[in-house]
This record gives sequence, structure tokens and C-alpha cells, in this order.
Amino acid sequence: METSEKIEFPGLPLAVYREIVAHLHQVEGVKADLIPQSSQEFDYNQSQVGGLLINFATDILPECRLRVEQILAYYRERYKN
Repeated sequence: METSEKIEFPGLPLAVYREIVAHLHQVEGVKADLIPQSSQEFDYNQSQVGGLLINFATDILPECRLRVEQILAYYRERYKN
């Protein structure tokens, strides 16, 4: 059984979300997917994505989990979210 975590970066561009997903896919025991935007109205200043859904394998190594936290912290700091 996997555990899941939803992460949101309000206002983050689609391209950066895709970069985060690609970065997370490099971590063993982690799967990440984009969550579609739920708003029916387009707002240029809002993200085109609703967030990330990160799935962790039950047997994920602590260092892999730490790596995910480091990746997310990097993007939070870089984009101030």
C-alpha cells in the first residue's frame, strides 16, 4: 500500500510543475503526477495545475523520503511558496 501526499504551489507555472515531477521521478520509490486545475475560469495569474500528487512506496528508504523533502524545499524557496 502506498501513501499519498498532495502538494500545492499557488501560481506556479505548468512548466515548473512538470520540472518538479521529472525531478521527483528520479527518486526511488516515488511516483508523482499533476493534478488538473479544478477552476472553470482561466486566470493568467493562477497556475494551470491544481497541484502535485506524490505517492510513496511503503518500503521507501528514509534517505529517499528526505530527498523528496529537499526537492520540495528547493522549489518552495526558489518560488517563495
